[in-house]
Amino acid sequence: MLRLGDKIWNYTPEPNDRIIAISGHLLRQSVMGSDLSYEDMTENHKLRELYDAEVTGEDEIDGRPCWVVDLAAKTKDVTYHTRKIWVDQERWLPLKEERYAKSGRLLKTTTITEAFRVSGRWYPKRMIFKDMLQRGEGTEFIIESIDFDVEIPDHMLTKAALRK
Repeated sequence: MLRLGDKIWNYTPEPNDRIIAISGHLLRQSVMGSDLSYEDMTENHKLRELYDAEVTGEDEIDGRPCWVVDLAAKTKDVTYHTRKIWVDQERWLPLKEERYAKSGRLLKTTTITEAFRVSGRWYPKRMIFKDMLQRGEGTEFIIESIDFDVEIPDHMLTKAALRK
């Protein structure tokens, strides 16, 4: 999958070896039957650019003290009008998130069930994404390893490089 600005391309090697452009209403469609949309999967904006944030309380998730942070959209063109995030006070890692429509309806939840430390910072290892409008237990997302500050040549961020 490649995202450049507001354009997304998805490469499918089997069975057709093709690159599909994802745009418009398709951005909110499920990625391969998961509980994540293409928009969720490729979200790359900083939350502080899109939302006004306020710490509204404290809570505990799996024995870890958390701040509860409410986010309200600054503009109308964001996918989720409001978001509520439980942030681990020690690790500065969001352990739970709820994403809401403008109507107040809960649309999606994310729960981090396992974290690991990489380059001095905590990062989610195992997460459950749940589309609250769909049946099922949600989609488990596991990060086995991750590298930060890796040099990626510009030619790798092109449509042509998707097939390599």
